Amino acid sequence: MKPSTIAIDGPSASGKSTIGQLLAEQLSYVFFDTGVMYRAVTWEALQRGLPIDDEGAITRLAEQIVIDVLLPTEPDGRLCTVLIDGKDVSWDIRRREVEKQVSPVSAYRGVRTALTAQQRRIGLEGRIVMVGRDIGTVVLPEADLKLYLIASAEERARRRYVEKITRGDTVAYADVLADMKRRDQIDSSRAVAPLRPADDAIIVDTDGLSIEQVLEKVDQLVGTDCTSIHR
Repeated sequence: MKPSTIAIDGPSASGKSTIGQLLAEQLSYVFFDTGVMYRAVTWEALQRGLPIDDEGAITRLAEQIVIDVLLPTEPDGRLCTVLIDGKDVSWDIRRREVEKQVSPVSAYRGVRTALTAQQRRIGLEGRIVMVGRDIGTVVLPEADLKLYLIASAEERARRRYVEKITRGDTVAYADVLADMKRRDQIDSSRAVAPLRPADDAIIVDTDGLSIEQVLEKVDQLVGTDCTSIHR
């Protein structure tokens, strides 16, 4: 019997979003990258004219609105459908103005607490692949299968560098690597939900592996009795 709730965590550019998306497609599960919720709060705050630097106002907003994440409801390339109080905002939350403002929103303790509750509500419905940095430790500690993807900072920086160059960005690899290491330090040392594998997570090293090779590894784990893995 395949796991109904799958948590995938790991540092930036470890491959968790790509693998999570492909795995969800294979299983016909909801693909839920928890970052969409922070984007949703940011979008709604901008729509309401709330100052992004007003932590109290943004936290109250996160506590008031209902965010849902569903299987894609339109064949327009979306990975999931995101609703705020029933309204489809799946593409709105991808706008550049949201991208610029989401970072401080995701760092607010009250916002993280409010959204963790909403993430759990959705996750516990099952048939879901949930991706983030604290899924197995905080959001869904009871997940049927917990994976933690890793790769060296150099490998992850190379992936991000190639991604940026492909998009036409002008960037130096050394700068990407420095930013990657800085992000790792912030994520692993933050007071709220620091980045770390759950005690019962299965570590998947993606260094030097293609997407297909990593997915093959994960497929084998998903098709295995998770109870026996942890013994």
